[in-house]
Amino acid sequence: MRKADLPGRNVLWRAVGGQRRDVVVGAVLGMGHQTGEALVPVVIGLAIDRGVVDGDVTGLLLWLGVLAVVYVGLSYSFRFGARAGERASVTAAHRLRTELTARVLAPEGGADEGRLPGELANTATEDAKRVGAVTMALVVGIGAATGLAVGAVVLLRISLPLGLLVLLGTPLLLWLVHLLSKPLERRSETEQERAAHASGVAADLVAGLRVLKGIGAEPAAVSRYRRISQDSLTATLRAARAEAWQSGVVTILTGAFLALVALVGGRLAARGDIGLGELVSSVALALFLMGPLSEFSWVNAELAQGRASAARIAEVLGAEPAVRPVAPSDAPARRRVEGRLRLRGLSYGSLRGLDLEVSPGETVGVVTTDPADATALLHCLARRTDPHEGCVELDGTDVTALGLAELRAAVLVAEHDADLFEGSLLDNVTAARADAPVAAAIAASGTDEVVGALPDGVDTAVTARGRSLSGGQRQRVALARALAADTPVLVLHEPATAVDAVTEVRMAAGVRDIRRGRTTVLVTNSPALLAVTDRVVLVEGGRVTASGGHEQLVHDRADYRTAVLA
Repeated sequence: MRKADLPGRNVLWRAVGGQRRDVVVGAVLGMGHQTGEALVPVVIGLAIDRGVVDGDVTGLLLWLGVLAVVYVGLSYSFRFGARAGERASVTAAHRLRTELTARVLAPEGGADEGRLPGELANTATEDAKRVGAVTMALVVGIGAATGLAVGAVVLLRISLPLGLLVLLGTPLLLWLVHLLSKPLERRSETEQERAAHASGVAADLVAGLRVLKGIGAEPAAVSRYRRISQDSLTATLRAARAEAWQSGVVTILTGAFLALVALVGGRLAARGDIGLGELVSSVALALFLMGPLSEFSWVNAELAQGRASAARIAEVLGAEPAVRPVAPSDAPARRRVEGRLRLRGLSYGSLRGLDLEVSPGETVGVVTTDPADATALLHCLARRTDPHEGCVELDGTDVTALGLAELRAAVLVAEHDADLFEGSLLDNVTAARADAPVAAAIAASGTDEVVGALPDGVDTAVTARGRSLSGGQRQRVALARALAADTPVLVLHEPATAVDAVTEVRMAAGVRDIRRGRTTVLVTNSPALLAVTDRVVLVEGGRVTASGGHEQLVHDRADYRTAVLA
C-alpha cells in the first residue's frame, strides 16, 4: 500500500477548520462552564467567611444568591457548549465520509487499490467518526485548560505557594500524559487496520456465500475468518489494555498531585496563613481540579485515536490516481462520436505491442488464449489504467487527452462480473440512461424471458448484487443494462457464459441487431457470439496473430479452434 501524499495532520486540521464556528462556540461556552465550576468553591468560601466566621446573615444570603446565578450560568453553558461540540463532531465525520466516498468513486480510480470494500467502508465509518470526535475533544480540552487556569489564579490570590504548585505541576503532568498516549496511538492504529481487514474479509465472504456453499468450502472460509477475527480481537484487546493502563497511570498521577495540593493548603491553614473560608476554597478547588485533569486524560486518548484514524483516511484520500484526469480546459472540443477505435503498440500487463483497428459501426470479436490478455485489454479500453507503452485512440484522439466523463459516455466496457443493484429490475436496466430503449434492450438480451418468469415483471425487486436472481438471469439483466445505455462504442466481455446454448444464440442475434451501425467489440471465446461478428482477431502472447471471419479462422487455424471449440 502506498504512503499517502496527504499527511494525517492535514486531515485533522481540515476537519477542525471546517467546523471552526461550532468549535469556537463550544469552546467559549466550555470555558464559561469551567470558569463557573472553578468559581463555585470561591463563592462557597466567601459565604462561609461572611455567614459563619463574621455572622453576617445578609452577606451569607447575598453570596448564596451569587452561587445560584453561577450554577445557572454554568449549567446553560455546559448544555449549549456540549451541543455545539457534538454538532461539530458529527458534521466533521459526515463531511469526511462524503469526501472519502467521492474519492473512492472518482473516475480516475486508485483509492481501492489493495483495499477490500469492507476495509474502505470501515475507514469511512469508524475512522471518520474518530477524526470527527477530535473536534469535541478540543472543545473539552480548551474548557478544561480554562478551568485549570482560573483555579490556578484563584489559588495564587489565596496563597502564592499553592498557585505556583498548580502552575508548575500542571504542565509537567500534561507532558507525562502526552508521553503515555504514544503507545495507545500506535496500538489504536493497528487495531483499526485489523478491524478494517476483518470487515473487508467478512464482506467478501458474504458476497461469495453462494459460491462457497456450492463448492463445499464453508469450513475453510469459517476457519480463515476466525483466524483474521482473532487477530483483530487481539489488536483490540492490546489497544484496550493500553488505554486502561494510560487511564490508570494518569489517575494515579492526578491523585498524587491533588493530594500534594491539599497537603500544602492544609499546612498553610494550620499556620494561620489562610482563613477558614480560603481553606475550604483551596480544598474544594483541589477536588475541582481532578475534573479538568481527568478530562485531559480522555482528550489525549481521543487525540491519539484521532491521529491514527486520520493517517488511515489520508492514505485513501492521497492515493495515487490509476489514470490522470484531463482538465476541462485541456480537453478537445466535444464532437459527435463516430466510433473508430485504434490500438497502437499497446503494452500493459500481458499485452505486448498489440495493434488493432475497429472501424465505425463494425462488430469485432476478440479471442484470447490467455484470460490475462482479455483483462488487460478491458482495463485499457475502459481507461481504468493507462498503458505502459502505446495508446488507445477514439476517432483519432488519444483517450488520455479526453475527459474521463466524456470518454466513458462514449465507450462503455461491460465486464463479465458486472454487479446488479438493489431496486427493481427496471431500475437496473435504466441505471445508465433514464430514457433508455428498454423494450429493445430487454428483448435483445433475452431478459424478456426473465421478466416473464418473475412475479412482478420489470417491477420485481432485485436484492443487492442481484442475489435474488440466478447466474443466468443476472447476466441477461446486466447485458440489457449495457445495451440500453446505447453508447457509440460498446465492449462486451463474455456476456453469455451462464446461459444455455439456445439462449446464447438468441442473445448473440439480439446484440447483432440492436447494435447494427454502431461500434461493438465482443471479447469472448463463445462460437455463438463470434459467429455474428464482422470479423474476429486472435490474440496470443499479447499480440494479434490472426484476423478474419469466424468460419474462416475455424477452418484455417488450429490454435483458434482450440480456443473457441475446446
